Amino acid sequence: MRALLDRFAADYSAAEQQLSGLEDDQSSIYYPTVFLYIGDEAGHAIEPMIRSNKLKWDNNAGVIYFHVSSSGTNDSLGAGNEANPASAYREADHGRSDPKVMRVALSGVAAGERDNRTKRKDIGAAFHEAGRHLDDLNRALRQVSDTIADYGRLYASFDRLHLAVITRVEDPLNVLVPEISLLAQSIFLQLFKSVQMDLYALISEREQSETFGYASAAGISFLRELEGMQRPDYAYSARLQVTGDGLTIPVIHKPSPLFDLVYVLSDRNERGISTFNGMQDNYEIICHMLLLKNRKRRDAQVQSHDASYNNSSFRNSLMAESGRQGFVSAGLAKVKRPNYSIALNVLYHFLKQIMVRLQSAPDPGMKEKLALFGLDAAAIETRMADLVPDEDQLADMTGLLTSGIRYDQLRRMSLREAEEALFGDGCADFFRKHFTRPAEERIGLIKAGEELRRAVSRNMQEHPQISFFQVSEWTDEKNETGSVLEAVRARQRDLVREIDLAREELDRTREIRAQDLKFQRLPFMDKHNLRAFIHAFFDTVYRLRWQLLRLETELAVYRKLSGELERLHEEYRSRVVRMAALEAEFHAAAQQSIQLADDYIGQNIFDYYERVTGSVMQDIEEKRGAGAFFEERLVGRVMELLDQGEHAFIERLTGICRRHILTAEPFAQTFEEELLQRANVSVAYHNQQAVSRDELFHRLYRTLEDNAAIHIRLLDYTHQHRYEEKYLFGDRESEFIRYALSVDETSRIYKLGCVHEKRSSGVEKLNIMGGFHLEDLMYYRNGKVYYEAYLQNGYEFHTLDPSLLPELR
Repeated sequence: MRALLDRFAADYSAAEQQLSGLEDDQSSIYYPTVFLYIGDEAGHAIEPMIRSNKLKWDNNAGVIYFHVSSSGTNDSLGAGNEANPASAYREADHGRSDPKVMRVALSGVAAGERDNRTKRKDIGAAFHEAGRHLDDLNRALRQVSDTIADYGRLYASFDRLHLAVITRVEDPLNVLVPEISLLAQSIFLQLFKSVQMDLYALISEREQSETFGYASAAGISFLRELEGMQRPDYAYSARLQVTGDGLTIPVIHKPSPLFDLVYVLSDRNERGISTFNGMQDNYEIICHMLLLKNRKRRDAQVQSHDASYNNSSFRNSLMAESGRQGFVSAGLAKVKRPNYSIALNVLYHFLKQIMVRLQSAPDPGMKEKLALFGLDAAAIETRMADLVPDEDQLADMTGLLTSGIRYDQLRRMSLREAEEALFGDGCADFFRKHFTRPAEERIGLIKAGEELRRAVSRNMQEHPQISFFQVSEWTDEKNETGSVLEAVRARQRDLVREIDLAREELDRTREIRAQDLKFQRLPFMDKHNLRAFIHAFFDTVYRLRWQLLRLETELAVYRKLSGELERLHEEYRSRVVRMAALEAEFHAAAQQSIQLADDYIGQNIFDYYERVTGSVMQDIEEKRGAGAFFEERLVGRVMELLDQGEHAFIERLTGICRRHILTAEPFAQTFEEELLQRANVSVAYHNQQAVSRDELFHRLYRTLEDNAAIHIRLLDYTHQHRYEEKYLFGDRESEFIRYALSVDETSRIYKLGCVHEKRSSGVEKLNIMGGFHLEDLMYYRNGKVYYEAYLQNGYEFHTLDPSLLPELR
């Protein structure tokens, strides 16, 4: 069930975030972009980044994702796909495919169980010794280059390529970062005038339980190599390019930093707190950085005076007097309508309102309730007429043969004795055969359960305001005042008393003397008197026996019915219980989604959307009628849906929410308007505690700033070379953006700009901080101890001679 709810909320959230085709804009990237993932762990970033770019970039179809891993199969771009030059990419871990992704596995270099003591060094050595993998890499990168050329119409300029290299610092394959990056750059330079290459080094500080110590040492070894790559005098030369005839061509990097900028992103922020979504947040940051660096600006923005991002200026601001290049980190915060939580809360309140309507049917009198179950007096009378032979058949008993005894002989006998004297057991046998036995057989043929269910089903269709809630309540023995079951049992008790009285009356009657029986007597006419006595006897005694039989039959019927009512109650109560369980599950999902949302952005969601959902449902009922939600075009018959299974019922509810509730006017507000409404949901109109728009904007601004904490922890928060720039992503003309750009305008010590995207769904803030060095990292201080310990114990992490590595600081 939770999976269904999650899919519904996620689908709604994704639909709301889709900028294409709505009032919101998508941005365009200016130059072609390639993401190069090095290492198995880096591959986990591919799908999240594809999803993010698909939402943000309208020309995302031209972006290529290239993954170099240690094992798996090689996938080629452009095979068997005429419409799109990129073929399917089969990611080993997830089994998913995407036409913009390519994978090359260096199985001849990194496959197999290598000794951790020399794993990184062995991979580096094997790369230069083996040959086939270089052919694979060259062929694949040339295919990427050709594919980008096919996508040229999607870009504003083809002069430059943005190459984003992404790796995890502890992944052993990153020992090949210089080789793979420079090979890619050299091949892309054959098509582009320049290649701007950045590195994104990802640090996981929470996933080292099994490789505790070694992972930190491996991470420090890469960062140490990385510091060397960023030296002004860093140079590299190796025969990396391979022609179709197998000839090798050197790739040369002249003295200069290898990467334009190096970004270091951890799953802990500068306060030392683990980020909420871990690495997922870092993937989002990378996508936003690429958009910031490589965004196509619209004409209106070119003419504006907003501070825009300038990569050269930013890079120069990170340079120390010694010429040492600083690293960069970033933090990202989003303030938007919490669509995921809204969807689940609306769904819960919609279900709650449906339950209220199901439970709120008028409570009729007991007579009407009994009629619903087919247990009213008229129905029972009809049933009894079918079960007990008609009393008129008692007249047939007068034809029974007598013993020949005279009436004068019977006069002083009791009626019991007279019956014995006249008929022996004949009367009793006749009554048993023609009355008692047929009644018993007919009772045995009664299918009380089926009859009850048919009656309830028929009457519920005729009276749609009656639901399984009422049926369950009316068959509940605990419902002392309005229970049909209790009424049936009360009738049973009455019948028991009536039967006792009838038996007593029959016994008294059979003990009176024959001469006391009222009938017409004629003097000296014994035969006439005998016949008159016999008629009076049957009309008195056996009519009482017939009435007793009728009462006993009715009691038997009620006993069967009461048992079936108990079973019927359990059936309908189970539906009530299932609805209560659904409500509890929906409520738990809604509350959990609120807890996962930001404390401020998620405030009052439950109360506010309770009102909104109720209001929208009332509007629908005013237009379509009071019972509109129980028509087939909307929810329909809830009981039938429940009987089909929870899946069918939930699918119907979520479908109605998507089409009729979440599309209503109250859900079309901008995120500022919606948040302001929610902030004041419990406040009276003239209450002084109502949140003003300025106060709301101030809280939003602080929320953005607090949540955009940099994703790296430094030893000294205010280190010497700290340089910051901050950028808002949102509608430049919105009131909130104008407010945010004016806050501390005269006193701020950082650059603040805006990436204009016409949108009403929210605003994002990207904080960029650079200028720190390797020794400023808490991760470096903590990991250096392990790195040195492993080196002292014979571990070899580098292919380079130790004398060529930067000194440990």
